[in-house]
Amino acid sequence: MFREPQVVLFSPDVSRATAFYASLGFEEVFRTPATGEPIHVDLALDAYRIGIASVDSTRDDHGLEPVATGQRAAVVLWTDDVRSAYAELVAAGAPGLQDPHEWLGRLLIAWLADPDGNPVQIVQPLSP
Repeated sequence: MFREPQVVLFSPDVSRATAFYASLGFEEVFRTPATGEPIHVDLALDAYRIGIASVDSTRDDHGLEPVATGQRAAVVLWTDDVRSAYAELVAAGAPGLQDPHEWLGRLLIAWLADPDGNPVQIVQPLSP
């Protein structure tokens, strides 16, 4: 009945949010309009797909009142080296929310924020 789930994040600046996720390795797979300032962009990394939707377009075109600030959802990315990834992203300007730390005795986790304040969690499994 359903297929290809994705998450859509609301943003006041679709181009800025798209650039951030592209810097994490996401590749653009959809954009509208095709030229000019986008109102919606979809990006994919492996089989994981996220959309970035304009707050104005979501309100004006669909009649919704999207919330574009705060910690409404988290994008989770797995990596082999949380400490290096976190340091690199924070050095590039992403606000760090929580330094790398062990969780459940089996994961190393760190949190940072995307340009709109959405939390991004980076996770690494620890060796048993």
